[in-house]
Amino acid sequence: MRAPISIVIPTLNAAGELPACLATLMEGIDAGLIRELIVSDGGSDDATLTIAAEVGATVVTGATGRGAQLIKGAEAAAGDWILFLHADSQLSEGWSDVVAAHLAGGAAGYFDLGFRAGGVMSRVVAGWANLRSRLFWLPYGDQGLLISRTRYDAIGGYQDIPLMEDVAMARALGRDLVRMDVVIATSAERYQKGGWLRRGSRNLWTLARYFMGVPPETLAKAYRKR
Repeated sequence: MRAPISIVIPTLNAAGELPACLATLMEGIDAGLIRELIVSDGGSDDATLTIAAEVGATVVTGATGRGAQLIKGAEAAAGDWILFLHADSQLSEGWSDVVAAHLAGGAAGYFDLGFRAGGVMSRVVAGWANLRSRLFWLPYGDQGLLISRTRYDAIGGYQDIPLMEDVAMARALGRDLVRMDVVIATSAERYQKGGWLRRGSRNLWTLARYFMGVPPETLAKAYRKR
């Protein structure tokens, strides 16, 4: 029996983060879970593609944009399940046992968020993200998404939009999203540069505007301008 999971990672100049992400996937290979690794690149000009080639990943390339890159990666995936991850995310030790048990249930799944940073604010922001996910079934992309190919195709996959593709996916899945008891640790660089409170507030405001019907294209322009 072939391994069930295709890993899809969208990248853009991710050479600094990708190796550590890939290292945490090794236990999934040892456990017979991972069928293939697909790196969906949006135009990197650093060593990202070299790193991907060195580990035997399938590389697909296209226009920059996480939604479009996720779609392209999924199109190349041959597994019965797809695990979407960000390049700066690292799964905690023991994740493969939890994921293997989860597959039997058939539901889509996500992980608890953590930051690779100390301090009170990192715990507060991660705590809010995890609470939001449990209460409203609204995990973001940096919490990963494990979904069967059947379910992915049934809901139409990711949307090719410049922002909020992860929120749109979460809303499409709704209560079918199940928390997996694994921490996925992501980079805190953007929060550290922009300020934990400021960036958190901006993200919340962007989410609120999306729910009010503001088009993702408008949100993306405002987000990048700031």
